Amino acid sequence: MSSFKGRCHCGETEWSAKLEPDQQKHILCHCNTCKVLSGSTFTLNQIIPADALQVTKGGDKLGKYTYKGDSGKSVFCYYCPNCTSHVYHAQEALGDDKIVLRTGLLTEGIKNFEPAAQIYAKDRLPWEKEVATSFPTMPN
Repeated sequence: MSSFKGRCHCGETEWSAKLEPDQQKHILCHCNTCKVLSGSTFTLNQIIPADALQVTKGGDKLGKYTYKGDSGKSVFCYYCPNCTSHVYHAQEALGDDKIVLRTGLLTEGIKNFEPAAQIYAKDRLPWEKEVATSFPTMPN
């Protein structure tokens, strides 16, 4: 297990995540919600135990946005209230013990992690190439 540091764009929020070797990869999400929230064609993520994330700066000030996921259950997005960088999401569908960490905001993760899978590939834009095993939606 290794520890990786992350920070938001403005630096008001910082965190550390402990990741097992098989978690040191990106899961690319192509869902339409991630596209809107990020302003990009996909987001870089990893599902980790909730207790593997420690917000070391600004954690008491994180903003929270809630929406309903495809499962019909709530998804809670936690972000820096100043620059709105999304740190992580908690999904009722995953249970209380797991979160979705934005690996693209990890200092070393953004450049050193490779794609492990693509989810919501049904929403991938036609010009995007498959770079990892793809799933039409979220695998079971």
